[in-house]
Amino acid sequence: MSERLLIMRHGEAGPGSPDAARELTARGQGEVERMANRLAGRDDLDGLRLVASPYVRAQQTAEAVAAALDIAHERLPIVTPDDPPEAVVDWLLERTGQGPVMLVSHMPLVGALTGLLVEGRAERGLGFPTAAVAELEADVWAAGCARLLHFTAPADLV
Repeated sequence: MSERLLIMRHGEAGPGSPDAARELTARGQGEVERMANRLAGRDDLDGLRLVASPYVRAQQTAEAVAAALDIAHERLPIVTPDDPPEAVVDWLLERTGQGPVMLVSHMPLVGALTGLLVEGRAERGLGFPTAAVAELEADVWAAGCARLLHFTAPADLV
């Protein structure tokens, strides 16, 4: 039975230091709300587990998605910008068979993870605009074993 994974980049964030404390801009909030509303209109995400980077902008993004879907979200410390995608693959393997997962993270991790799972190479990943979502499906979470089902950016939502 195939597994489903949604990978979302946080909304646009303002400048600042430290990086982990950067917050969403008003534009970023709007992007996230549009994407969250799109996800809320779906009926195939029952049992979705929503996890996000502990960075403020990812937590703000996850909070908006969680509110739209009426679910909780969790912090996952291994999905910050420079974490290795292989660690996320190992985490996914540990929870096989537990339902769909959505993770909210950052570039370059979201692109590298998508590249690793779909193309077998992290450097072949997609460029993610802010608040974009890639939806993958796989029978097993391993390099090159996933299929990219959809890729939606906020600009695609009218």
